[in-house]
Amino acid sequence: MLKFDNLKVAFEDKSDKDLNRAYLLFKSLDNSIISYIITKLLKIAIWFRLPINNIIKSTVYKHFCGGTTIEDSQEAINRLWRFQIGTILDFSAEGKDKEEDFKKVMNETLESIMKAKTEESIPFSVFKPTGLVRFNLLEKINKGETLNNNENIEKEMFENRIEEICKSASKNQVPLFIDAEESWIQDTIDKIALKMMQKFNKKNVWIYNTIQLYRIDRIDYLNIILEEAKKQNFKLGLKLVRGAYYELENERAKKMNYPSPVHKNKKDTDNDYNKALRFCIENINKISVCAGTHNEESSLLLSQLLKKHNISVNDKRVYFSQLLGMSDHISYNAAREGYNVVKY
Repeated sequence: MLKFDNLKVAFEDKSDKDLNRAYLLFKSLDNSIISYIITKLLKIAIWFRLPINNIIKSTVYKHFCGGTTIEDSQEAINRLWRFQIGTILDFSAEGKDKEEDFKKVMNETLESIMKAKTEESIPFSVFKPTGLVRFNLLEKINKGETLNNNENIEKEMFENRIEEICKSASKNQVPLFIDAEESWIQDTIDKIALKMMQKFNKKNVWIYNTIQLYRIDRIDYLNIILEEAKKQNFKLGLKLVRGAYYELENERAKKMNYPSPVHKNKKDTDNDYNKALRFCIENINKISVCAGTHNEESSLLLSQLLKKHNISVNDKRVYFSQLLGMSDHISYNAAREGYNVVKY
């Protein structure tokens, strides 16, 4: 049975300096007062343009990020691959509003696909839709509001960018994640993602959408899109996560006086996440899944489901995924047992 308690395996590639830095970093983040003070000080420093880059790069950045470019990330890619852990190169840009920014994100994503094509150590590429278009436009589309001529042109350019990225992923045989967004723009993303899966996932799964299981409606949504995939004869690629915008979702729902779309407690989120895992493995012939989770129980459940359904631990339709610098006890122990593991 898969276990995560072998810390020698988890920290084998870490120096004492790395571990001490990580310990101090997580202790600081865990203390709400210290975390608040540090965040405020950093914002002030950025506002006054103080030279703090070296401080950031030697602490938070060094722990969670692989590099500022694909080339800079090569050392982290190689280090992870020595332990059979793959890399997902995530160009972290979102919330932009200029055409030049959108083009840069698209080009960086296309470059990451070409990089993944040449290296076994990079099993996936990824992009965030809000890096390719104005957030406000997505919000307007999601509401079903009428767009003016310029906005219609923007919408078309956005959809063309996504299709170009997905086409490149399919052509170069590099699986691609479309990251999730806030619920009030996610319906628009879901529709585009499903359209891309229908177009490019006929025989193999190249396009994945991200499902946030803290949302109350996601299990129903999974059933709906599976029926659509069966009807239209294509396959689903799904990256399962719990969700990243919990406070924002609740704050907006309260402010605008509508029912919050997310679960009220973590237990319900955990239950839905595990239901989604079962759903994907039970429908493995139509679904490829990446379990993006730092939760031991869910990770253990996935390994048990593979065994129950006689699915090989290294079946390319199933991946574990964690963020760089987090849950190394899951990533490294799972990889050591032969499971497919990737780090963002």
